[in-house]
Amino acid sequence: MTSPDRPSADPAELRTLLDGRWAHIRDLARRHLRGDMFRPVYGLGVEEHRERVLGQLKAIAATEMSAYGFSGDHGGADDVGGSVVAFEMLVCDLSLMVKVGVQWGLFGGTVQALGTERHHAEFLPGIMSLEIPGCFAMTETGHGSDVQRLRTTADYDPGTGEFVITTPDDAARKDYIGNAARDGRYAVVFAQLRTRGEGHGVHALLVPIRDARGRPAPGVRIEDCGPKAGLNGVDNGRLWFDRVRVPREALLNRYGDVAPDGTYSSPIESPNRRFFTMLGTLVRGRISVAGGAGSATKAALAIAVKYAEARRQFDHPDSGEEVRLLDYRAHQRRLLPALARTYALHFAQEELVTTLHERHSGEGLHDEHGQRELEARAAGLKAVATWHATRTIQTCREACGGAGYLAENRLPQLKADTDVFTTFEGDNTVLLQLVAKGLLTNYRQEFGDLDPMGMARFAAGQFLGAVIERTAARSLIERLVAAAPGRGDASDLRDRGWQLKVLEDRERHVLDGLARRLRRAASGGGDAFEVFNDAQDHVLAAGRAHIDRVVLEAFVAAIDRCPEGAAKDLLDKVCDLYALSVVEEHRAWFLEHERLTATRAKTVTQEVNRLCRELRPHAMTLVDAFGLPDEWLAAPIALGAEAARQETQRTHEAEAAGAAAESDDAGASEGEEAQARAR
Repeated sequence: MTSPDRPSADPAELRTLLDGRWAHIRDLARRHLRGDMFRPVYGLGVEEHRERVLGQLKAIAATEMSAYGFSGDHGGADDVGGSVVAFEMLVCDLSLMVKVGVQWGLFGGTVQALGTERHHAEFLPGIMSLEIPGCFAMTETGHGSDVQRLRTTADYDPGTGEFVITTPDDAARKDYIGNAARDGRYAVVFAQLRTRGEGHGVHALLVPIRDARGRPAPGVRIEDCGPKAGLNGVDNGRLWFDRVRVPREALLNRYGDVAPDGTYSSPIESPNRRFFTMLGTLVRGRISVAGGAGSATKAALAIAVKYAEARRQFDHPDSGEEVRLLDYRAHQRRLLPALARTYALHFAQEELVTTLHERHSGEGLHDEHGQRELEARAAGLKAVATWHATRTIQTCREACGGAGYLAENRLPQLKADTDVFTTFEGDNTVLLQLVAKGLLTNYRQEFGDLDPMGMARFAAGQFLGAVIERTAARSLIERLVAAAPGRGDASDLRDRGWQLKVLEDRERHVLDGLARRLRRAASGGGDAFEVFNDAQDHVLAAGRAHIDRVVLEAFVAAIDRCPEGAAKDLLDKVCDLYALSVVEEHRAWFLEHERLTATRAKTVTQEVNRLCRELRPHAMTLVDAFGLPDEWLAAPIALGAEAARQETQRTHEAEAAGAAAESDDAGASEGEEAQARAR
């Protein structure tokens, strides 16, 4: 517990740790994304909202923010990590956040990652300045997650030196494409490349979809997806291509090229490996979505905590005064474990962004193993962070009662806008399967073969056992785990080593069990698809257990970077609440596998309650540390909490002083008794 004579944590000190390596970009966003242009609004019609977001996008294009993720050779800043952080900060309007992600993340990022110098020189300056607004045309109506089997075709015609782009039927139309319905002029189109009668798999081509006057290009059919549940400032549309011809140079040819005579060449011989290498360069999108979900979650928690600090309901039997919502344990239970998890996910996101940045900047090793690990963790964190956002924003809405249902208080819009985050940039259930597949050790050598039959074939081979790989503060984590007490009821639940060890043990056990289950089923001669299909519950559990452990390790590493003092003490408790709330959430598993006794499981719940009580006086400090201006929250119910916070702080300080005095009195009494006994 925090020492009574130690001052409360300063939100600014916490913010310094949260802002991290790219604090200057976060501060730039806080300073510049203000005023009427960026103030959150509600009740706009679809066209009015789209026009507003386009205006905001143009304003951002005039700043350095649009250049972060692009090559310095063409006017960019070579700061991929900075581009993700800038995206995260656009919580003033999530439609703007997504529109930015489409233009400079998906569209521009694909040209940067899959194109070569000819594409960079011709397109990147216009992409950064917004002279060339574009789309990322991957998803098809009939194939969303299964990108490898997209059905749009790109046939090379050596007689004219052109590719012919064709949508064979409606199931192959490009669907839900951001920027397509209204503003986009070009699309990066993913299609099955064919030349000389041979298919070479999915490749990306730059295809004009509109002329300079905004009319559809010849052979391109465009349809508006229309109003959505949220994000109506984004003009999602559908695209069909009727034998649309583009020059050979339109192929983004970093990993596959076609000569004038139709000869295909690639630096990567294996088609599977080539495909997954191309997709791996686009991992920034998933990492950005996880960060954006985290920002929306922070905004919702800030609104709900501030409201709960100010709102009173029902008289206290002793004082007769009405009780603040946040003083009720049930209300603390709603918000504070979610707040702790949000902190934990923030630090895991920061670590992931740093890894992405270092790989792109040349600071990190460009090995295949590291790239696969980055992709798996990006997939898992995106799934966990977006599910957490959906659940937490709903909880915050309910915690604010009817006030939380009013559009003016922002929560309904946050709820509507983030709902799709669980399925775009990869369906979460599919992504967790990807995480588990990457964890099965021998399978990493079967590069790129991620279908169920490949999994079953792996399972029939030799299994070497689960390998726990760390990314954060390896030596610190290993030291803490090695010193952890055993499973007995006497060990301290707040012992960090015990917390790390229990989540690591869960991951190892689930993964080992999954491998044995697959191997037994496959060796029995069962149908390969059914073998894997029957184990999907186990697969998902393995992916989730891995991410829970990785997130805790990231939190521990962040606390280790924090200087000694009140902020570090507070973060220690927040980390305890995250770790123990995860154990409590999966209490059934720990009981079934005898990792907890029934008595111990009850103690975990008691400790979570105790932590909620201890953290309650610091809840405002924790949400203030997010650094979200009231102007971005734009919720009247969140604006009256400061006076209540100061009163709560005074009460907390008085209670702490009283506890210290009682401790001194108790010590004096014990001393007097000892002297009496001695006499």
